[in-house]
Order: sequence, then C-alpha cells, then structure tokens
Amino acid sequence: MKVLYKQSIAGLKMLLVLTVLLGVVYPLAVWAVARIPGLSDNAEGSIVTQNGQAVGSSLIGVDPVAKDPAHDPFFHNRPSAGSKDPLGPGDPSTSGASNKGTANEDLLATVKQRQDLIAKREGVDASKVPADAVTASASGLDPQISPAFAELQVPRVARETGLSEDAVRTIVADNTTGRGIGVLGDPAVDVLGMNLAVAAARH
Repeated sequence: MKVLYKQSIAGLKMLLVLTVLLGVVYPLAVWAVARIPGLSDNAEGSIVTQNGQAVGSSLIGVDPVAKDPAHDPFFHNRPSAGSKDPLGPGDPSTSGASNKGTANEDLLATVKQRQDLIAKREGVDASKVPADAVTASASGLDPQISPAFAELQVPRVARETGLSEDAVRTIVADNTTGRGIGVLGDPAVDVLGMNLAVAAARH
C-alpha cells in the first residue's frame, strides 16, 4: 500500500510539473521569442498592410478575382490544387498538393484546360504559357510566380489599367527577387506586391 501511495504521489507531482512546463512555461517562451524584433512579422503571419488595413500576406498567395473576367486588371498567382475551378482561387485556410502523378489523366486534362484558359485570357498561343501558370505548387498558395508568367500578363494588365507596358514592366522588376545568395533557386515575382503597386499607380 505504501508503494502504491508513493507512486501515486510521484505521478501527480510529475503531472503538475509537466503541466506547468509544457502548458504554461513553454507556450509563454514561444510567445516571447515570437515578439523579438525581426521575428514578430513572421509570427503574426507576415500580414501586409496598406493605410492601416490588412490587404494580404507576403507568405500566402491568394489569387485575386476580377469583378468582370472580360476586363481583368490583376496579376494572377499559380493555380491551387484545392480550388473548385481550374483557375479559381484556393482556400487560404488549407494547403496541399493534388498528389497526382505526371501520368495521371485527370491532372493532364486539368493542365491542358488551364493552359487553354490562360492563353485565351492573355491573348496568346497556348505554347506561350509557362509551366508554373498551369501547375499547382506543393502548397497551392505560392505568393510568387516566375518572371515569364509575370511578363505574359503585362500586356493585359497594362491594357485594363490604362498604364503603359513599360510602367507595368517596371513594377514587375521592382517586385522581382533574385536567386538566393546569387546561385540558389530561380528569380520570382511577388504577385501581391505587383497588384498593390499597379493599384497605387492608377491613382
């Protein structure tokens, strides 16, 4: 009986200690670290604000939807595997790939459908549509696109916003990042940054 009593007391003490450590101290420590300058932006979701209003995230790409698809003034993100429509916006509360292989007939049909829709939207031959415009990323919520996809959209954005193509290309260049440490990865263009700059240039 004494042994059972001692074991019970020891178990309760361990439960209390672990509850305090993992339920109070650890969450508070994580919260405190997240408040360190330079880390707080990422901890809060990298929210982008304009005039005091949240307008998006620098880490989560959400494809903009034009009120009139026939007069679309926006740069668009890569497609999302989680969207209902081939080019529809994904759900930013969830992310994931389609898990379909390159030989999957449904995936190939979707890619072809996206290619045709984008070619029609941009007024170009389907062969001019770059790969990242028709393939979803692993997350489906990439905030960036390739320079080739951005360039494809320049004439339409210029036409629908009244800006010159040169002005729009300058915006693209201003929102393009280079390779990591000069050699890693490929250049990428921030879609939200471009759309905000285009909107500002129109006023």
